[in-house]
Amino acid sequence: MSCTVQHSRVFNANDRPLVAPDYQVAMTLEDFVGNDVGTGQKLAGQALEELLLEAQKQGAATLGVYEAAKLLNVDPDSVLLCVLAADEEDEADLALQIHFTLIQAFCCENEIAVLRLGGVQRLAELLGDTNAPDEPRDLHCVLLSGGRGATHLLQPPLHRLTAFCAESRGRDQWVPFISLPQR
Repeated sequence: MSCTVQHSRVFNANDRPLVAPDYQVAMTLEDFVGNDVGTGQKLAGQALEELLLEAQKQGAATLGVYEAAKLLNVDPDSVLLCVLAADEEDEADLALQIHFTLIQAFCCENEIAVLRLGGVQRLAELLGDTNAPDEPRDLHCVLLSGGRGATHLLQPPLHRLTAFCAESRGRDQWVPFISLPQR
């Protein structure tokens, strides 16, 4: 099985394409995940970590469920990837699960790749959650966008993640679940 990823929706702040419309990453399932799906999840986790750090540096990350909903409503074409993060205790939060369902549906409708991420605490460590402990910031939803100064540096990990999402859909896993590498 092979996958070809084309991504022509990536633009910088000046509406110039960051990825040429004919830019393709072709790989086989074995190239990406090896013989083990867990290996693919590990590589996707590493790619996501790299992408999150670079997007945060460039101001291309939108953090929080409500902030994400606002961006999706105003400019869905700028969104490249949606990451929904939750811990085990968050699974019982009905309001959060409803928000996740609505965001996932909107992203599917707008052809935005969606990942589920386990480990909000690890995400907070990665993104340097500097808020006071009594006012933690909402990291349950992270949108990565091509606007606001994003550059070509997002390309390699973004293409690895979109290939992983496409392969996951091929295995009928529409919203793949990954974890960030532990440090």
